[in-house]
Amino acid sequence: MKKLCVVVFLCSTAFAVFPQNSRLDPLIVDDPSRIDIVRDAYGVPHIFAKTDPEVAYGLAWAHAEDDFETLQKAFLASKTMLGQHIGRDGAMVDYIIHLLRLRELVNLNYEKDISPAFKAVLQGYCDGFNAYAYTHPKEVLEKKSLPIIPQDVLTYSVLQLALGCGVEDALRKINNGTMPLVGWEPGGSNAFAFNSKITADGNVYLAINTHHPLEGQVAWYEAHLCSQEGWNIVGSLMPGAPVIIAGINENLGWAHTVNHPDRLDVYQLEMNSDNDLQYKVDNTWYTLEERTVKLKVKMPGFNLHAKKKVYWSIYGPTMITERGVFSIRTTGLMDIRGLEQWYRMNKSGNFSSFKKALKMEAHPSYNIVYGDRYDTIFYICNGKLPLRDPSFNWRETLPGNTLLTLWSRTHPLEDLPQVLNPPSGYVYNTNHSPFHATAPADNISEEGYDPTMGYETHDNNRSLRVMELLQQLPKVSYEDFKRIKYDVQLPQKLAFPVNVDTLFMLNENQHPEYAGLITTLKTWDRKGTTDSRGAALFGIFFYHVAARYQADPTYKAMTKQDCIEALAYMKQYLLSNFGTTDVTLGEYQRLERGNRSIPLPGLPDVLAAMYSTPTENGRVKGTVGDCYIALAKFTKDGPEIESVNCFGASNRKGSPHYDDQMELFQQQKTHRMTLRRDEVYREAKAIYHPEVLSKLPLTARLTKGRR
Repeated sequence: MKKLCVVVFLCSTAFAVFPQNSRLDPLIVDDPSRIDIVRDAYGVPHIFAKTDPEVAYGLAWAHAEDDFETLQKAFLASKTMLGQHIGRDGAMVDYIIHLLRLRELVNLNYEKDISPAFKAVLQGYCDGFNAYAYTHPKEVLEKKSLPIIPQDVLTYSVLQLALGCGVEDALRKINNGTMPLVGWEPGGSNAFAFNSKITADGNVYLAINTHHPLEGQVAWYEAHLCSQEGWNIVGSLMPGAPVIIAGINENLGWAHTVNHPDRLDVYQLEMNSDNDLQYKVDNTWYTLEERTVKLKVKMPGFNLHAKKKVYWSIYGPTMITERGVFSIRTTGLMDIRGLEQWYRMNKSGNFSSFKKALKMEAHPSYNIVYGDRYDTIFYICNGKLPLRDPSFNWRETLPGNTLLTLWSRTHPLEDLPQVLNPPSGYVYNTNHSPFHATAPADNISEEGYDPTMGYETHDNNRSLRVMELLQQLPKVSYEDFKRIKYDVQLPQKLAFPVNVDTLFMLNENQHPEYAGLITTLKTWDRKGTTDSRGAALFGIFFYHVAARYQADPTYKAMTKQDCIEALAYMKQYLLSNFGTTDVTLGEYQRLERGNRSIPLPGLPDVLAAMYSTPTENGRVKGTVGDCYIALAKFTKDGPEIESVNCFGASNRKGSPHYDDQMELFQQQKTHRMTLRRDEVYREAKAIYHPEVLSKLPLTARLTKGRR
């Protein structure tokens, strides 16, 4: 009788979460007890199951245990329901999804573009998420958002990839910077791969080192996924992803960095002065497609219901402004298979199968640095780039009155800059030029590449520092490799967007009121260690100059007077907030989570980069930079893997894994990871299954079909 009462209770709470008219596909995972979630000493989930869909189910369940709120926000966005939960900023995201027609893109292409195998993985992930939701009803943010279905997962992934193509920046410019969009595009990253031509022990080394926000919608989550269908990989993923985005399997691994080729075009339409919705293309009048979308916005005490127009031209999403009518076009809005391509990369066994996955050409952007156990290293400035008419200036606003600017085809993978097994024995990228991807003698020339691709050709401080370090090392040991990754020193020749060299040329005798600051900066070793006073001064100086540059991008070099004014600001800042000018970086910059605050190394654009924002009492806290780090050495016995997350495996306050990696991260240390099943189970701190739900009477009442 007691058991029956439990079943009745679970059914009643489930229906309190899922609306009575909810419609689901049949559960693809009918017995979650076959799924093992194995937690290691740091709480990282290792998911073991027979099939890939079961692994995806376990991943969704484990991730929900660690960060259900962030996962829900991802799918609230994909359902255009974020505004009713977080307010105006969420409504702006909802509006963008309507404007870009993301759900329409997914619905139109889901059946034909997504393979049966990956549909099963997506459904398994949705089953796991929905199961967690209906067994934890008090944690559900918006009941009407449930259940989620595969199209929700894909819509959110296309949104992220589109934002990574510059959609956010384009919309801001069109609206004169007045649209308060959510900043979800990551700001940088490093990636390195070395092979036997340079490594001291003959093994291949790979570093995954993205510079993401430390918290929020694109903060990394670490997991180990292992099925009996050939899926066995350790790495990182973002909330809402059912696959590893950057990781290491038994044979190979890869890292991503952000790149900036020209992936997006903005067009100004030639409008009819007598008809606000008509525009002319090659002497033919077209009419903008107009729709009215409904937005629900959470306000104090009530929900505001608003209506807004969205428009579409033959070029794409369109916005009507006081300055004119503009459309945007990007390959980021033309493919829904990005997650499936990552899935194929996850399961690749060698370079040939990995390259085959890349030939799906479903990712509109991101560099790839690759290494494997077979001594292969590879770099590609990946992207889905349009084939354009070279007679137009594609870096400017384009005329939206001719079909000559309406591209439809893209460059094949073979056209993209790439380096395979260079004689130098290494490839790397730090968000700089793809034509500086290895040793100078082995680099590819930018000549011969389509100029409309718009590749960046600059170096940055991190790329210059890599070359400084490698020039000192004829052979690289694994410890050398780690020292390069964790380096916190700026190069001798600085490469910031604003030339700040004048600061280091000032004569302290000519400026006695700032003599101490000038001396500290001139004698500084340019390292961002927590005990460094020069690093603290430079950090304060950097954010002061960066604010001016962001307000005026034409500001390119500091004058002597600019430097004196900056020194006055730095002195006043330190005295006002600390009562002294003798402050270390660790006193100024902190790694903070909950009630914990510890000194944080790193500076903007050093290899172990850290960008910070003000917190209190003049201090700053790290917000973007080094976050999840994974390092691999591919040996004859398989990969040796180590990793660290800036905070921990869980985003739940009160969890022992909410902040248990902070000291490791601060001290530039890691913990060991493994792909070996026997080791995982032997060292496990917890082994359990997702709750068994499919046997409850509820499942019989879930009808077939999709919403």
